[in-house]
Amino acid sequence: MTRRTSPLHIFLLGAIALGLAAEGRAAEFSIARIYIEYNSTPNDLGFHVSLDGEDWKSLKIVNPKGKTLFEVAGKVGFKDLGMTELFFEGAEPALDEFPLQDLLALFPEGNYRFIGTTVDGERLESVSRLTHAVPDGPLVSSEVGNDKIIIKWDRVTGPPRNFPVRDIEIVGYQVIVEEFQVTLPASATSVTVPEEFARSLEPGVHLFEVLAIDASGNQTIKEGSFNKNE
Repeated sequence: MTRRTSPLHIFLLGAIALGLAAEGRAAEFSIARIYIEYNSTPNDLGFHVSLDGEDWKSLKIVNPKGKTLFEVAGKVGFKDLGMTELFFEGAEPALDEFPLQDLLALFPEGNYRFIGTTVDGERLESVSRLTHAVPDGPLVSSEVGNDKIIIKWDRVTGPPRNFPVRDIEIVGYQVIVEEFQVTLPASATSVTVPEEFARSLEPGVHLFEVLAIDASGNQTIKEGSFNKNE
């Protein structure tokens, strides 16, 4: 006699299988990014990492070739309580001294695995894709009059000269004038500094930065300055 499997039985078997699969699947970090920051004014470049997760006590980052390039573990209090956010910047050598191709070769394109453990022994794992799609530095300028300061820039559409040829998709621009900071959409080409903040600035030369941010997360800084009169 052929034994028939009821629809309910099939459903229960499927639910059990999904549950077992879910148990074996690691939770993810809420943020796990590795990206390039290029400063086109001094011509230096570095690799940054930004991470966030709940109560993790250990972390390692594995490159596309399977090699561990960073590893950290909490001790004593941090081992018991865990950690959440982590951000660090790699050294940013001048490309005049450290050739670009040699620097990029240290961090090949591909998927970087972030593997961690929580204080409860739960495994955390996320993937961040690193590309060498670096945007050009925007051409910046400023207009200053009384307490009105306008920062302007040209839209970025490609990579810097002598960088790898990659498609560039700008998703936003960030403007920093001392303590004032704002992120704007890719369609923006200027920002007016709030008058209250502009009035608080002392007379003299002030520096500002405009960052072009690519869809990959890679970003390029261009520095500028303006002179506020008495």
